[in-house]
Amino acid sequence: MPNILANLMLAVWPVVTVILFRRLSLPQALVICLVSGFLILPPPPAAFDFPLLPPLDKHSIPALTALMMAIATYGLRKSVLPDTLLGKALMLIFIFSPIATVITNTEPVRWGDVLHLPGLLVTDAIALTLTQILIFIPFVLARQYLVEAASQRMVLLVLMWAGFAYSFPALLETRLSPQLNIWIYGYFQHDFAQTMRFGGWRPTVFLYHGIWLAFFGMMALTAAAALFKFEKKRKLMYAGLTLWLGASLVLYKSLGAMLFAVCLIPVVLLFGVRAQLKVAALVALLAIGYPMLKAVDMIPSERLLAAAASIETERANSLKFRFDNEDMLLERAYEKPVFGWGSWGRNMIYNDITGAIETITDGRWIIVMGKYGWLGFLAEFGLLVLPIFLLWREMLARKPDEISPFVGPLTLMLAANAAELVPNATLTPLTWLLSGALMGYAETLRRERLRLREDALKGRNSRFALKWRPVME
Repeated sequence: MPNILANLMLAVWPVVTVILFRRLSLPQALVICLVSGFLILPPPPAAFDFPLLPPLDKHSIPALTALMMAIATYGLRKSVLPDTLLGKALMLIFIFSPIATVITNTEPVRWGDVLHLPGLLVTDAIALTLTQILIFIPFVLARQYLVEAASQRMVLLVLMWAGFAYSFPALLETRLSPQLNIWIYGYFQHDFAQTMRFGGWRPTVFLYHGIWLAFFGMMALTAAAALFKFEKKRKLMYAGLTLWLGASLVLYKSLGAMLFAVCLIPVVLLFGVRAQLKVAALVALLAIGYPMLKAVDMIPSERLLAAAASIETERANSLKFRFDNEDMLLERAYEKPVFGWGSWGRNMIYNDITGAIETITDGRWIIVMGKYGWLGFLAEFGLLVLPIFLLWREMLARKPDEISPFVGPLTLMLAANAAELVPNATLTPLTWLLSGALMGYAETLRRERLRLREDALKGRNSRFALKWRPVME
C-alpha cells in the first residue's frame, strides 16, 4: 500500500502548482505542472478516493489545480468547446456518452453462480462523467493557452529536459532493478515479473509501467532531435542531448518505443513540416482503422506473429496473447456495441466456476470499446487525432513559412501515441496536452484564413498575421 509520503505528495501538489503559476508565465507553468506531476507523483493505486467522485491521482490532481489557477489568474480566452462542428460533437459525446452507457446497463451481470456484477446506477453516471471531464482537462487547457509557436517550442524544451533529468533515475533502475517507487512511496505499481527484458532490467521509476517510461523517453528524444534541427544556437548541446536520450531509450528495453524512434527521428531530421504532417496523418488513420479492420478480420495476425518471432520468441508469444485477448474482448463488446458495458469490470470475461478473470485488457482501444462502445471509442480517438487533420487542411492553404515548424514533431508524437494506444493503454495527460495545443493552433490558423477570405471578398488588402518567425533563446 502507498505510504504516508505518497499521500503527502498528492496533497501538496496544489501548493506546487500555485508556486509555478506565480513565478512562471502561464504556458511554462502549465506545461511544467502537468509534465512534472506525471513524472514525479506516485502512480495508482495512490489516490484520494472520495464518495461519488472518481479517484484523484497523479493525472487528475495536477490537471485540476492547473485549471483552477489558470482560470482564476487569466480567465478563459475562448469557448471550452472546439470551433468545428465535428470537434464539438466529439467532445460532447466523449463527456456525456457514459450517461447513455449507464441507462443501457441497469441489469446485473451473472457468471455462473459465483459472480454477480451489479447493474449501473445514477451515481455511476455521475462518476463516469466526472472521470471523462478530469481526463479531458489537459486538452482544454492546452487548447486555450498553448496556441503559439513559442508555446510549441517550449513544450519541446520541457519534454527534452524532463527526459534528460528522468534518464538518471531510469538508468539507475536498469542497473539495480525497478526499486525507486518501492523505496520512496512504499509499493510497486505493477507486475514485477514484467520488468525483465532482453536479459536486463526495464526501468519504471514513478510511472505505471516500463512501457510508459520508454514511450516518454521516445517523446523526449523526438523533441531533442526537433530542437537540434530548428534551433540555430547551441547545436552541439542539442546533438549531445539527442545522442544521450537515444542511448537511454535503448537501455529502457521497450521494442515498441525503439521502433517508433527509428521511424520518427529520420522524418523529423530529414523532412519538412508538410511531409511530417502527411506521415502523422497516415499513422493516425492506422490507429483509428485498426479496430475497424480487426472487426472484419482483416488484420494479418499470422504475418505479424511471424515477424515478431523473427526478433524474439517471447515477443511473438506476448503478441499472440494480446491478439487472443482482443478477439475475446471484442466478441464481448459486440454484445453491447453502441454504448458498451460500463464500469465494474462488466466488459470482462470471467470463469463460470471460479469467477476468475479470463481476459486482460492491454490496448486502450479495447478498454474504451468494452466500456463505452463504438460511440465512446470514436469520440475519444477522434478527438485525439482530429487536430492532425485540421492542421493538414490549414497547411494546404499556406506557404511553408506560414506554419510553425514545431507542429511537425508534435503531430508525429501525437500520432505515435495514438498508434501506441492500440497495443497498450498509454493514454496520459501529455497525450491530451499535445492534442489540445495542436487543436488550438489549427483553430487559430482557420480563423485567420477565414478572416483573410472575408477581407478579400470586401476588397481589403491583408496578409497572414500568423507567419512564423524563428524564436531564439
